[in-house]
Amino acid sequence: MNHLAVKVAREQKHPAAPPSQKPQRKRRLRLTLAEKLLIVSFLLFVFYAAVHTVSTQVQIYELNKDVQKLESAIDEQKKENNDLYVEVQRLSAYERILQKAKELGLSLNENHIKVVQD
Repeated sequence: MNHLAVKVAREQKHPAAPPSQKPQRKRRLRLTLAEKLLIVSFLLFVFYAAVHTVSTQVQIYELNKDVQKLESAIDEQKKENNDLYVEVQRLSAYERILQKAKELGLSLNENHIKVVQD
């Protein structure tokens, strides 16, 4: 009984528990140097592509803004040209030229008229 008493005493100190599972260590993903370089180069390429895309969009925006400025300047110049054309038509009317000639003392002499053909 001696051994039995010692065994019972030990079981009371350390109650019998189911064998505990060892905590599973998370397996860390081990990457080789080549894989690390590949990932870094891919990330650098993605960053470069993003920056290049944004800079291209900025250039397109600037060009569109310049095109709009030029188009508005062209429209203004067309309006001015049209106004000047109307003024030329008004100033080159036969009646007006005859009136100005009379004001300046010129007279219409039909003997001195020469016809010029184009």
